[in-house]
Amino acid sequence: MTEGAWVWWITAFLVILDITIRITAVIVIPRNRRPTAAMAWLLAIFFIPFFGVFLFLLIGNPRLPRARRRKQEQINEYIASTSEHLHFGTLRPHAPDWFGPLVEMNQRLGALPLSGDNGAHLISDYQQSLDAMADAIRQAKDYVHIEFYILQSDDSTDNFFRALEDVAARGVSVRVLLDHWANRWKPRYRQTIRRLNAMGADWHLMLPVKPLQGHMQRPDLRNHRKLVVVDGSVAFLGSQNVTDSTYNLRKNIKRGLHWVDLMVRLDGPVVLSVNAIFLSDWYSETDQVLEEIDIAHADIGTGDLDCQVVPSGPGFEVENNLRLFLGLLYAAKRQIMIVSPYFVPDEALLLAVTAAVDRGVQVELFVSEEGDQAMVYHAQRSYYEALLRAGVRIWMYRKPYILHTKSLTVDDEVAVIGSSNMDMRSFGLNLEVSMLVRGQEFVAEMREVEDTYRSLSRELTLEEWMQQPLRSTVLDNLARLTSALQ
Repeated sequence: MTEGAWVWWITAFLVILDITIRITAVIVIPRNRRPTAAMAWLLAIFFIPFFGVFLFLLIGNPRLPRARRRKQEQINEYIASTSEHLHFGTLRPHAPDWFGPLVEMNQRLGALPLSGDNGAHLISDYQQSLDAMADAIRQAKDYVHIEFYILQSDDSTDNFFRALEDVAARGVSVRVLLDHWANRWKPRYRQTIRRLNAMGADWHLMLPVKPLQGHMQRPDLRNHRKLVVVDGSVAFLGSQNVTDSTYNLRKNIKRGLHWVDLMVRLDGPVVLSVNAIFLSDWYSETDQVLEEIDIAHADIGTGDLDCQVVPSGPGFEVENNLRLFLGLLYAAKRQIMIVSPYFVPDEALLLAVTAAVDRGVQVELFVSEEGDQAMVYHAQRSYYEALLRAGVRIWMYRKPYILHTKSLTVDDEVAVIGSSNMDMRSFGLNLEVSMLVRGQEFVAEMREVEDTYRSLSRELTLEEWMQQPLRSTVLDNLARLTSALQ
């Protein structure tokens, strides 16, 4: 065969392969996928076919492996059967008409019930939060459960780790879960693991990507939860990792960046739900069922708050956290306050926010003036014009601080706090935990924190925003397209 014939056949093969890839993509990709995500994937494959296909095969499946999802189903069935006939405290009277159906939806999706008679208090100072968790750990008699996206032993967290060492030396069981990808390449990882080993902690990596050991799923899935449980009587959850406020990263230290976070200390029946989250993740990673841990009998807490823990992530069939947020946004009558470091809404969330303004609801959004992740930062910015034109007030927390708190308050009675951002990653790719709280006294605490954030922020106006240079607009729009790749 002549050289010209070879070239012709190779060219024909590539053309046929290219057409086949495009036709197959149109058939396969939109199935059971959000239209915006499907369009983003199709654009990637049509413009860069071979690389786009490789990327889709690598990260195109937003779900955990089938075996892992089956474990989550087993966990939900167990929690539902355990809590079916139990009375978790006395609920507050005179709930809004919409509150009951929202709680029912949360329980149907995540299995965990609403409980009453809970105490919940916010801790907004970064170091005080770490020390408060350490103080609670030192009171442990039976066990301590630790689960964090990032866990690092450093000067800021030394008291936290010394508390774990103290109780481990007394024979208290210390169980620790930390995300594999978020920690493996971070500073102080080896130092942290050595310290956990030295104290005798039973620790495991969450969502490990170790193909040679049979651990394989989409490599950018993360367990983003942050929680502590002590003896089933006290718990902490929120947005803060166990690390220095710079994350010990050279680039952050060079830029002077520090993270601002919010944690909540809990007591009462809701602690059982937080513990159920840990136990489910423990089972998922270790195949161990900790039958000695009681999640069926609760102590009355120090407060009168109604609380419901809502887990979410790729182990569930739908986006539990997104549905919770949407339900609250549509229920609001007077005021909505959103604090999210990464606010990249899908169409449903953007419509819910802007529709609230159209109903006469005051909506305020707190974000950071400076971003730590370029792609998410620019994707978020691409929504500012639409939000400002709709009437949303945007507060930009002044640099060099990264406002990392994740919270939502509605009117004067209901709030959500936890690990979940309002972006595509938190809705579809991260394992998150959120807590719904009903009680004016808790919302009042949230309002104080929001007022502090507002005093440390500047308001972004539409006039200022429209002065953005063209290059920023281009970057924002490109980032918006890539944010939909799920």
